[in-house]
Amino acid sequence: MTPFSELPGRVASDEGVASHYGEPLLEQRALEAGGAIVDLSHHGIVVVSGADRLSWLHSMTSQHLLALRPGESTETLLLDPNGRIERAVRVVDDGERTWLLVDAGSAAPLAAFLTRMRFALRVEVEDRSEKYATVLAFEGDARDALHSLGPAAEWRDPWSAVARGGVQYARDDAEHAGAHWSATHFVFERERLASVVDLVTRGAVRAAGVLALDALEVRAWRPSQAGDVDERTIPHELDWLRTAVHLTKGCYRGQETVAKVHNLGHPPRRLALLHLDGTGGELPVAGALVFAGPGSATEPGARPVGRVTRAALHHEWGGIALALLKRSVAEDVALEVRGGPEGADPQAAPGDPIAATQEVIVPSSAGAARSVPRLKRL
Repeated sequence: MTPFSELPGRVASDEGVASHYGEPLLEQRALEAGGAIVDLSHHGIVVVSGADRLSWLHSMTSQHLLALRPGESTETLLLDPNGRIERAVRVVDDGERTWLLVDAGSAAPLAAFLTRMRFALRVEVEDRSEKYATVLAFEGDARDALHSLGPAAEWRDPWSAVARGGVQYARDDAEHAGAHWSATHFVFERERLASVVDLVTRGAVRAAGVLALDALEVRAWRPSQAGDVDERTIPHELDWLRTAVHLTKGCYRGQETVAKVHNLGHPPRRLALLHLDGTGGELPVAGALVFAGPGSATEPGARPVGRVTRAALHHEWGGIALALLKRSVAEDVALEVRGGPEGADPQAAPGDPIAATQEVIVPSSAGAARSVPRLKRL
C-alpha cells in the first residue's frame, strides 16, 4: 500500500498498483501528453556500489557500461548461456552507485545472482525495493514536476533511438513507432511518495494506471520483460538489439548466440503489432493463440503460428496487440486470434475469433548481417 492507494476511483491491478482511476482512455491521453504520472511501486530496485561496479556489470551483461557517465541512462540484458533473456535491467549511475531498475518479481533473484558473482571484486549489492519506489512520467509538465521534487535517481528510457553499438531490425523506410518515446522513471524514497501524490491532489498532474502505460508501450513497439518475454525469448525477436545490446563490446554470457543469430542466422520468431478487428469489443488475453488465414482459428487441427504477449485498447488506434509469430509466417497474411495460452484447445475457447492484420516490427529477413562465402563444389 502506498499513498496512491488513497486516490479516488482507483481500481487495483493484480500487482497491487492502480490498473486505472476510472477513466483509462483519458488517463492514457494525459500520460502521452506529459500531464500524468504512473505509480510503478511494484517494480524492483537493486543498488550496486563499489569501485568495480561498472566493469563488473559490463562483464556479465549485454550492454557496454565501462564509459557510462553519471546521470546517463541505458538498459542491458542478463542472458542465460543460450542467449535467452533472464533479466531486463534499466541502468543509471550517479557517480557513487549504480541503480538497477527491474520489473516486478525480478529484484530478489537479480540481487541473489549478483551477490553470488562478486568473488573478490570491490562491489556491494543491495535489494532496495522496500526503501525506494518508482514513478513514471513522459516529457512535459508531469516530468518537470517530479524532477523538481529531487528524486534519488532518474532513468530516461533510450527507446526513441538506436543506442551506440546497437542495431535496428525494424525497417527504416518510415518513422519508428517509438521515435518520440520519452518515458522517465523517477526513484523516490517510499516515505516521500506522499509528496508525489500531493501533486495529484493539488491538480498539478493527473494519476494514470498501468493500463494507460501498457497501451502506449504496445503502440510504440516497446518490449518489457514482464509483458513480452517467455522462457525462449532472445533479444533479436523483440528488436531489443536497438537499445539493450552492444554488438562489439566483447564476451559475456549468451554473447555467442547473440552474435551467431545476428550475423549468420535469423531469429526463430518475430514481434509484430496486430491491429484487431474491434467489432466484438473484446481484447485477447496474454498468451492467446494466433492463426494464419481467415477462418483458420476454427478449423479442426489448425496449428497456431504465434501467441499474443500483450493486448491493449489505444485511445487512437483501438484494439492493438503485440504478438510473437513464427518467422515463416508471411508478412502480409491475415491473422486470427483465439483461445487461451499455448497448449489450450482453440476450438473450446469461448467467444468468436478476432480478425487481425499485421504491422511488421521485426521482418522475416532480420539477421544474417554477414555474407559468408561458400566453397564451390562439383
